Amino acid sequence: MAALPLATAEACDANQHLISSGDLRALQPIFQIYGRRQVFSGPIVTLKVFEDNVLVREFLEERGNGRVLVVDGGASMRCAILGGNPVQQAQNNGWAGIIINGCIRDVDEINGCDIGVRALASHPMKAYKKGIGEKHVPVHIAGTRICDGEWLYADTDGILISQSELSV
Repeated sequence: MAALPLATAEACDANQHLISSGDLRALQPIFQIYGRRQVFSGPIVTLKVFEDNVLVREFLEERGNGRVLVVDGGASMRCAILGGNPVQQAQNNGWAGIIINGCIRDVDEINGCDIGVRALASHPMKAYKKGIGEKHVPVHIAGTRICDGEWLYADTDGILISQSELSV
């Protein structure tokens, strides 16, 4: 079940103790905003790949159930690891959002989808199709360690990672 929208700035103000303990972390502001859903949240599923989008597509073909896919693409700027078709599928399968530490393509198509997408940039070249990567492993993105099962909250102010679901 997707969480109610939670303003990231208000969440930070109201949870200073969680910030102090490291249970609530803000990602560095390096991501561009894509997709029609600018505010989204949900439990995190992690994936680590490099210039390969096979596992990204496989995840997004599953039922999302309000989850957020966090993909560490190694911050590669040499190709896109997410395009319009998988994003459309993610929207249809009930994913709340997708965070890509790397590039996307088909920006106009993605911007037409009712899903939240964050990525470093867009790139016209497509990824390789080798199927190499690691699922459900801790990833390090934008200065923060992110683990499978944590919660992500995103809006136009930024992205927060919480060890547990925050109350509104």
